[in-house]
Amino acid sequence: MVTYILYKLHNNVKKKFVLCLTGAPKPKLHYRKEVEIRTTLQELSLYFIFLINLCILTFGMVNPHMYYLNKVMSSLFLDTSVPGDERTNFKSIHSITDFWKFMEGPLLEGLYWDAWYTNKTLYNLKNSSRIYYENILLGVPRVRQLRVRNNTCKVYSSFQSLMSECYDKYTSSNEDTSDFGLKQETEWKYSTPNSSSPWHWGFVGVYRNGGFIFTLSKSKSDTKSKFINLRLNSWITRGTRVIFIDFSLYNANINLFCIIRLVAEFPATGGIITSWQFYSVKLLRYVSHYDYIIASCEITFCIFLIVFTTQEAQKIREFKSAYFKSVWNWLELLLLVLCFVAVSFNIYCNIQIFLLLEDLLKNTEKYSDFYFLAYWYIYYNNIIAITIFFAWIKIFKFISFNKTMSQLSTTLSRCLKDIVGFAIMFFIIFFAYAQLGFLVFGSQVDDFSTFQNAIFAQFRIVLGDFNFAGIQQANRILGPIYFITFIFFVFFVLLNMFLAIINDTYSEVKADYSIGRRPDFELGEMIKKSYNNALEKLRLKKPQKDEDDKSMKGDLAEQARREGFDENEIQSAEQMKKWKERLEKKYYSSEIQDDYQPVTQQEFRELFLYAVELEKELHYISLKLNRVMRRISALQN
Repeated sequence: MVTYILYKLHNNVKKKFVLCLTGAPKPKLHYRKEVEIRTTLQELSLYFIFLINLCILTFGMVNPHMYYLNKVMSSLFLDTSVPGDERTNFKSIHSITDFWKFMEGPLLEGLYWDAWYTNKTLYNLKNSSRIYYENILLGVPRVRQLRVRNNTCKVYSSFQSLMSECYDKYTSSNEDTSDFGLKQETEWKYSTPNSSSPWHWGFVGVYRNGGFIFTLSKSKSDTKSKFINLRLNSWITRGTRVIFIDFSLYNANINLFCIIRLVAEFPATGGIITSWQFYSVKLLRYVSHYDYIIASCEITFCIFLIVFTTQEAQKIREFKSAYFKSVWNWLELLLLVLCFVAVSFNIYCNIQIFLLLEDLLKNTEKYSDFYFLAYWYIYYNNIIAITIFFAWIKIFKFISFNKTMSQLSTTLSRCLKDIVGFAIMFFIIFFAYAQLGFLVFGSQVDDFSTFQNAIFAQFRIVLGDFNFAGIQQANRILGPIYFITFIFFVFFVLLNMFLAIINDTYSEVKADYSIGRRPDFELGEMIKKSYNNALEKLRLKKPQKDEDDKSMKGDLAEQARREGFDENEIQSAEQMKKWKERLEKKYYSSEIQDDYQPVTQQEFRELFLYAVELEKELHYISLKLNRVMRRISALQN
């Protein structure tokens, strides 16, 4: 083995000697590294400007008053109890009777604010209602119902004598589009859906627009009479599957629209499931001076997007297929795609607001459908949120040259295969338990009511959030067995295996770094070095290296004199040290290290250990020879 390593070392020295004799041009790798570092710093500075601009843009879209406006409106329409029954509000509606009590009570009182608390008239009734005296009701509210046809499901033959009607769950194919009831007003006649309106995803179905629609009146008494008439004529029947209550508000004090949708679903099982949506959005974008600052940030964002797109196109043209082998390049492409999608959503939202807003506000006697605008605005906000998330993740690309970050990335890349194998085993067991929980507890425990809920419930169990009492009550035998075995295998065994894989790999990476395997350069060290060089050039700081070398040389020489070495030996040792440093600089230069690596990492480690042992032996022999020479000189004298 020693012969093999010395042969490798001989070939390396020989190659270096031949290069020196032939005068071959040496690649300026050190210069190339400095250029690479300088380029990285420039990209990092430019990207930080882009990131700050994006943060200002995104936070400028969010108003702290959005939360308080939603909270006030939800408290008014969701938490207000029915008169005479404090336990019944919109959240606790379970029957058709409770629904009509809510419509004629809390909803009616919440929509019509036509007098001050002293019962003095605030404004002309021709104007819109002002909820909480600050929020203008835009147009009039709308109530919409979707129904299903009779005989959309099949009754078992043994029960046909007991039940002749069958109403299935809502689907677009099962929807009832025929007129019913009195067949006089719009609430009894079917209205075709608008193709541009989004569908609504509820708890038990996905519902489209259209249906049996009626709008409320400007007068509170007329609206109450309308509700009573609909209740007495059975507007809600067994075929009813969902009722939407839609209305929109505008608060001029904070320039926010609040689009509200209250949903009551009537599942095929009976009962009522309620849900709601409160969207506080800023549809009028450019009103104050701060809004124009946000507009300038949007323009700057588009300029950055063009610059980054041009840079990535040049890289793809230069590196071709090799460009797609880097994870960071894929992240760059993903970020660019998200930015283009965000810009497209922004342009679309602004065009729709410009085209529709004036028409929606023109007629105050009709329903103003701001839900369409709010729907796309919320999607735009979600795209921006995802974009800024990946924009922050991209910072790891620039700090990956740091030693700690390099260790982290190396650890993850090394243990990737082990983690994939472990993940397969983990999810086999995890999904097996999820299916077991869904089948055993699905009809009794809300957390396991669907297979998706069972999966998320098990993740919560791992995090310590679980309902053991509900599981035990659903099945007194299988409940505890399921819980104990899941905690043992998943929490105590599998998760600890996962941590052991990462910990073991990190130990190996750290050991490799301790014997000399490091990143090509560390960005932090280069920034610090550039800062110190600038201070030294400005004569604000003394050169640290010269002082350290002088002090070190002085300490070593003084120590040698105390141990009995004479001046000639000390000078000879200093010359030997200089020759050694010159040889190391020549042999271990960056050109040979980067261009030509004749030994592997393991061979270098063995060579290093042999060199340490050889140094110890040489030091011992040197001491012995010095003692022998002193004795010989003493005998000669």
